[in-house]
Amino acid sequence: MKPASLRSAPRVNRIVLSEEDIMGAVRRLGSEITRDYRNRNPVVVGILTGACFFACDLIRRIETPVTLDFLSLRHFCPEHSANQQVEITRDLETSIEDREVLIVEDLVDTGLSLNYLCQVLEDRKPRSVAICSLLDRPQLRLVELPLKYRGFEVDDQFLVGYGLDFQGHFRGLPYVAALEQVPSRVA
Repeated sequence: MKPASLRSAPRVNRIVLSEEDIMGAVRRLGSEITRDYRNRNPVVVGILTGACFFACDLIRRIETPVTLDFLSLRHFCPEHSANQQVEITRDLETSIEDREVLIVEDLVDTGLSLNYLCQVLEDRKPRSVAICSLLDRPQLRLVELPLKYRGFEVDDQFLVGYGLDFQGHFRGLPYVAALEQVPSRVA
């Protein structure tokens, strides 16, 4: 008999975006970014861990010099508070002062974390800050963002694959899929 945690683990229900769909969007976005940033050597900032696949595939399609760096964010709720807060747990190694910055994200929904990040980066005096996201859920947006490049608009289903995960699983799938079920608690 399988342990309860394996019996209740979610499974992929259906593929939402195939590997070919994603690579087509990566080529398109790479072409648009090449056009807009030609010979301007932007700093491409990938948000770990979800955007690592997308950021790496994307910079291979950008046909102008770029500097790649990564940072990581953590969401938490302070004790006795209902407000979720964000902190940078891995910061950039590259100075962005007087540089153009392109944040690369896997999925943008409310925009609250990216809004925080944009404010932090603006304090470092970059020439500009823009965002490129593979997936966008504009219907959930709570704040305005400089979202300049978007691969796909998606609805509010739980997605995994190509960097997106559920409790650390499914991140390495070469496609984006919807989960059959998302248990409220996995043992």
